[in-house]
Amino acid sequence: MDHRPSTMDFPQGFHFPAEWEKQTAMWLSWPHKEESWPGKIGSIYKPYCEFIKVVSAGQLVRINVAHLQMEGFAKEQLSKVGADLSKIEFFHFPTNDAWCRDHGPAFLVNRDTKKKVVVDWGYNAWGGKYPPYDLDDVIPTKIANHFGLPVFNPGIVMEGGSVDFNGAGTLLTTTACLLNPNRNPHLKQGQIEEYLHTYYGAEQILWLGDGIVGDDTDGHIDDITRFVNQDTVITVVEENKGDDNYHLLQENLQALKTMRLLNGKQLNIVELPMPSPVVYDGQRLPASYANFYIGNAAVVVPTYRDKNDDKALAILQQCFTDRKVIGIDSTDIIWGLGSFHCLSQQEPEV
Repeated sequence: MDHRPSTMDFPQGFHFPAEWEKQTAMWLSWPHKEESWPGKIGSIYKPYCEFIKVVSAGQLVRINVAHLQMEGFAKEQLSKVGADLSKIEFFHFPTNDAWCRDHGPAFLVNRDTKKKVVVDWGYNAWGGKYPPYDLDDVIPTKIANHFGLPVFNPGIVMEGGSVDFNGAGTLLTTTACLLNPNRNPHLKQGQIEEYLHTYYGAEQILWLGDGIVGDDTDGHIDDITRFVNQDTVITVVEENKGDDNYHLLQENLQALKTMRLLNGKQLNIVELPMPSPVVYDGQRLPASYANFYIGNAAVVVPTYRDKNDDKALAILQQCFTDRKVIGIDSTDIIWGLGSFHCLSQQEPEV
């Protein structure tokens, strides 16, 4: 059986823009699944709504909700933090969970024709860990149909948090996630790369190894290494040599140092500290400052009531001189095993 992607139905010239490029909207799926934040879901709405308030100052925020009752609850919570409801739109597209980075639409644009399309990758809740996920899996097509956008289905599993882009042809990912047999066991690395080239418009794939301890996604890139401009990445490093993350993050750092971009240049590498371990109910959580969201007006960074919070914010502010870097306490949100980037997906402007 041939497992090569069919390029016949996918138009040429489309690519996935970098996150710092101009956005029309940020997409979210309103959190409602209590099992994702056992015993704590009530405590996440304030920081979640603060996130929406900050981002909506520079663009629309579009939120998937199950029904009018959930929309009403969301508006109530947003009003409590003083969010501008005129910048927030609701769509009655029910979801199983809140992780819109992974189940939301991948918007690709064509710089020449100014057209936008949606790629609807398969979604299986990180290797079938958290069923059901049938509602989440159809969200991209529902959104595309609502806006009359062409939608394409590659037919393989792919999550938005597993890939990062510089907007100039380079895609960064991890072998720990994309080559995990719980995603696409029928595909080898080279075959997966073909899908990335075809359906993300990537010209170059850079592979890192493992993700951080506690990450139930099997190593998403958005917890460890992110592009902040076309030739610069931030990458998290652990200072404590006794910490479980120390060696794997050093391995990633060394790998980054050997990489070259399409133009032959070395990556500029900015090191970002890790917070002290965040443990709740005996479980190590995947707390990382790399899980930030780049919006039009601000970069929203998860903080953890930690001594490294201010240091991380200062480093990121130097990377993003054209917009404000804002930290929001993610100590409760991270109990869901993800933070602001995991919860969101950007829609680029064309």
